Amino acid sequence: MAKLKAILFDVDDTLYSTTDFAELARSNSIKEMIRLGLKMEHDALMRELNEVIGEFTSNYEHHFDKLLLRLPAEALEGVNPVILVAGAVVAYHETKARQLSMPDDVKELLGRLSKTDLILGVITSGPQIKQAEKILRLGLMEYIDPSAIFLSDQIGIGKPNVKLYMKACRQLNIWPLEAMYVGDNPPNDIDPPNQLGMSTVLVRREGKYASVQGVTEPDHVIRSFRELGDILREKYEVDLPA
Repeated sequence: MAKLKAILFDVDDTLYSTTDFAELARSNSIKEMIRLGLKMEHDALMRELNEVIGEFTSNYEHHFDKLLLRLPAEALEGVNPVILVAGAVVAYHETKARQLSMPDDVKELLGRLSKTDLILGVITSGPQIKQAEKILRLGLMEYIDPSAIFLSDQIGIGKPNVKLYMKACRQLNIWPLEAMYVGDNPPNDIDPPNQLGMSTVLVRREGKYASVQGVTEPDHVIRSFRELGDILREKYEVDLPA
């Protein structure tokens, strides 16, 4: 086994629970719309919003506008739709400011890894500003190498294209055999790096990919980053500082 020189991470549902955060932020947005005068029950609005997200994808920028278009006229009686949308957006971003953070086990391991000579970085898909905002809000810049940030939209190569992982290795001047990738979505985060010979770690969180299977098997499966620390010590001889 080649000496490990770099660990690259997926972001969403790997370094934090995107699923839990998104549900909370959307719920808070709906509560704010109701507070501002929208006349529908919270749970009914959440079901409708989840349909909008399913139809237009999570990266669409006008979910709340589309939501209001689907509602009966009496639900909007006496309120300005623009105020409702603005209120929802403000509530969503306030939730980001308060709640978007990494679990303690993730922060602890990243802190210890940042004291080693390993290169730490991310390979993540999604709109580049949105993903960069997550990197900043999560506090990842305290731990990762600025030259090891690979945003699919910025690079022009998306998951599961194996070229994305190859480009990251080339840019870091390492062989794939010297790199590990940690992610939660088997077809996107395990199968492509496996093709290159990278070490792969599947994070099994309770997210939307919890039951998804790939065509190849990860080298390791974890449910917490404490397990990853044990794997790095025992299997890769990484000396983790206290």
